[in-house]
Amino acid sequence: MKAFATIGLLILSNIFMTIAWYGHLKFAEWKWFNKLGLIAIILISWGIALFEYMFQVPANKIGFKGNDGPFSLIQLKVLQEVITLSVFAIFTLLVFKTETFRTNHIISFVFLVLAVYFMFKK
Repeated sequence: MKAFATIGLLILSNIFMTIAWYGHLKFAEWKWFNKLGLIAIILISWGIALFEYMFQVPANKIGFKGNDGPFSLIQLKVLQEVITLSVFAIFTLLVFKTETFRTNHIISFVFLVLAVYFMFKK
């Protein structure tokens, strides 16, 4: 149960992180947003990133072996990175329709999944 809670919280965290980091590139299509200065955009992104931390910190607390969770610190980090790239890939395909995934991107993703496999192999 803790593993599923950790993964779910990491997914939510990474959705907010991706929007905070890359959403402003899409939001620039909105006239009112395009008029904002860099400081305002940073503050908006920072506000969105607050929600990232509201999910990330509990995910790590619940998932960490030192807190009776199922994952070592290294496993948590590798898991988080693969979730980040998965959320980013989905976000890119849904929001930025001009981006395409090529064979080398897919191969890279397969290697990341293999990294997770080997990270959890005893």
